[in-house]
Amino acid sequence: MDGVSQIVKVRRSTDVYRNMRDSSMISKYYKMNAERMLAYRDVEGASPTDIFIGRYGYPKVFAGPMVPREFGNTSLLSSPEMWRSMSISEIFAIRFKLVRGMFVTDVKRFGEDRRMDSITELAMADNPVDSEMRLAKVSQYKKDKHDVVEPFGFSGILSDMQISNVSTDRKLESRYEDTDMHASDAVIDLYGRGVSVSKISRALSAGMFGAGKHRRLVPTRWSITAVDDTVSKSILSRVKYMDTIDHIEIYRHISLDNRWMIIVMPGTWEYESIEAWYPNTTWNENPNEVSIFSSAEGFEGKKGYAEIGGCYYAARLAVAEKLSKKKVQGRVLILREVHDGYVMPVGVWNVREHVREALEGQPIVANESDILGLVSKMFDISAKEWTKNSVILKKLFLQRRITAYL
Repeated sequence: MDGVSQIVKVRRSTDVYRNMRDSSMISKYYKMNAERMLAYRDVEGASPTDIFIGRYGYPKVFAGPMVPREFGNTSLLSSPEMWRSMSISEIFAIRFKLVRGMFVTDVKRFGEDRRMDSITELAMADNPVDSEMRLAKVSQYKKDKHDVVEPFGFSGILSDMQISNVSTDRKLESRYEDTDMHASDAVIDLYGRGVSVSKISRALSAGMFGAGKHRRLVPTRWSITAVDDTVSKSILSRVKYMDTIDHIEIYRHISLDNRWMIIVMPGTWEYESIEAWYPNTTWNENPNEVSIFSSAEGFEGKKGYAEIGGCYYAARLAVAEKLSKKKVQGRVLILREVHDGYVMPVGVWNVREHVREALEGQPIVANESDILGLVSKMFDISAKEWTKNSVILKKLFLQRRITAYL
């Protein structure tokens, strides 16, 4: 049932105490810092090389740096690859430190604003950069419903900016200086050379890649998904020529009150991701029911944008990496059950990194007859409901195979 939202009534099972604790800590941190943040318009600190490019008003968008009011090694603030073991309250505590400076620029003519020079240097840096921002106006933090971008704190209109002590990442610099290479080729090249996905998406967002006259700023939300999509397609173009896996592997993981199951089965490449959102979570404001969303693709790939959004591509990248490492292809099904301990969205990295973490673990080697039983043990939602919403599970258990007639 590709892309169709289903509503099912199921019992709620959540870590209520952790939910209350994290919500309380986030609110407390916000209230403690609100007055101080709004009072001072000069921001000095070590930017973790983070920037944000908005999408509203495109092609004229808000662009700018993100800077905390602290110096030293602030890399953790913008390195989601390092957040796997952190709680939601811990993630928000570090991300609320970042103040976003904003100014309006055209995505095609961004080079005409000298403030963009500083943003480009930030995106190209390999270590935190000493930064000073003067803000003309500061606005309060607003909760963002979207589950793609990492949260951050207060925002202000940027009137002036200075940076110093910039150490450039030579790999990023080489792609920036190559004005003949297409942006997608630059993304794939940098990933192959070990640059993190978060750094690549930041550089893409800053308009650092592509043939000279075609370079432009890319809204942060779009750049994150673009990198996940581009890199995973590149990996899968090789995986699809590999032998198929000859057994079933099931990986499980729980983090941030998200439950994950990744099932890898024999067959040519096929991929499906299904998400079940409990009440009071990002994509479900219904107080009594659970919403289920799904997206899928066959061997030829996904046509159009995935109905469940950026999470689809983030998980697909993690899966493609695993198959490539094992030198096999297969049919892959990801089941995600999101409980209301996931009190606020923290970004699509949550999907990419926790699916990666799950796939780094020891799998259960199973038979087809084991799958539904393991699904029932892992999730509160019944195996019947998962099957009803799954293309892959329907093929596996509800459609007779042609071999049955031979």
